[in-house]
Formats: sequence, C-alpha cells, structure tokens
Amino acid sequence: MRLRFLGTGTSFGVPVVGCGCVVCRSADPRNRRSRHALLLSDGERRLLVDTPPELRLQLLAADVRRLDAVYLSHAHADHLHGIDDLRALTGSGPLPLHAAEEHAAEVRARFPYFLGAERSRQPGTVLPDLDLRPFRDREEIVAGGFRLRTIGFPHGATTSYGFRCGGLAVIIDGKRVPEDAWPLLAGADTLVMNALWRGKPHATHFTVDEAVSVAARCGAARTWLTHLTHRVDHGPLEATLPAAVRLARDGLEIEV
Repeated sequence: MRLRFLGTGTSFGVPVVGCGCVVCRSADPRNRRSRHALLLSDGERRLLVDTPPELRLQLLAADVRRLDAVYLSHAHADHLHGIDDLRALTGSGPLPLHAAEEHAAEVRARFPYFLGAERSRQPGTVLPDLDLRPFRDREEIVAGGFRLRTIGFPHGATTSYGFRCGGLAVIIDGKRVPEDAWPLLAGADTLVMNALWRGKPHATHFTVDEAVSVAARCGAARTWLTHLTHRVDHGPLEATLPAAVRLARDGLEIEV
C-alpha cells in the first residue's frame, strides 16, 4: 500500500497571497504547499482523501487517471471546494463519496447542482457523478476497496474525520485525541497528522510539539506531519525533530 501527499498546506497554502516572509519567498520546493489531500493506492485501487481547491493540479502532477472512491474528512473549504474537478473522473459511473452524516447535508447544500434533489440538466453540462455515502463515527467502512475505521477528532465547532487502515493512522485536522480513540491509533506503523507550526497553541489544530507528543503516545514507528503553515521552514524545523518524525511535502510518496 502506498500513500502520496498530494497537498500538505493549511487553508492559506504556501506561499500565502501577499506575504513576503522568508518561507513564502523560499527557493526550497518543500516549502511550496498546496491545500491538504492524500492518495492511498494498492495495486489498481485508488482512494482520494479530500478535494481541495488545487485538486486538478494535484491529480495532474500525480498522473491520476482513475479513482475508486473519495473520503471527505470535513466540509471546510480547503478540504472540499475542488470537488467539481472530479467530473473528469466520473464519466463511466458514480464515484462513491464517503462523508460523515453530519457533513453530508452541508455538502449537498453547497453543491446542489450535482448533489441536490434537482441536478442541473442544462444541455452540454458535464457534472461530477457522485454517490454520497454517509458514515458514523467509529464505523468500519470499505472505501474504494480499503477497509477504514473512521475516527472523529474535535476541530473547533466541527468534527474532522481521520481513520485507521491497517498499519496507517490518519488525523487530518484536529486539536485533541478523544480518550477512547487512543486504542485505535496505538501501534501504527505510519501516523499522518496535522501540525500547523511550532509555537503557541492554536484553538483548532495541533502544533508541531503537540503532534510529536501524540506520536510518542501512539508508539508510531514513523510519523509524517502535514497541514503546515508558512511559519514552518522545512529544512531547519525538520532538523530539530525526533528521528521518527518527519515533515511531509507535496508529491512525497511513501510505502505503508
């Protein structure tokens, strides 16, 4: 099983529009971060995690020509608003879109022209053909042939859903690990989790140091930090991290 980091940035992306900081002006390609997305693959199976605004460019860069399913972590714009780009990959039939029950209605409301009760029927219009499949927290689902145990993490006023898939544990957005979720993360070979920056705590996301503590408690063999802001300079920060904790970068592909 392989995991590709299609995008590793936070909601602003990096460089940030209008910013002239050192990281935004950096020549290091690891400091260029599109919004968050993952691609899980195993043989011919492909599962996309999230549909950010840069999705078209990410799929082209990864030479993705087909998908078996999509998993949506939550309905924030930086994780959802590239969903229309899926129309290029749904011509042969509906593509399963797995989203938590509490997010499904919001997704339908934001995209009524292809997910609402009255799909657009304008001649010549090409629409994403998606089969929205709601799930519940801690439910075991099969998405694109991958068996996932969904795990909800508090993320401000909403819940962001990561998952456990074999030796892979994913915390996409979140601020806290619910106490009864720790056993679902324990002993992961690979842990992927959000970490905005090193510094003062954030209200809805883990910081780098908080993420390192989570990784240690999970006992993860290797941890990759993602959802990084322009306050993270890849090389200098990674040099200070424990050997088992690394910073992800756009386009990185790892074996799980």
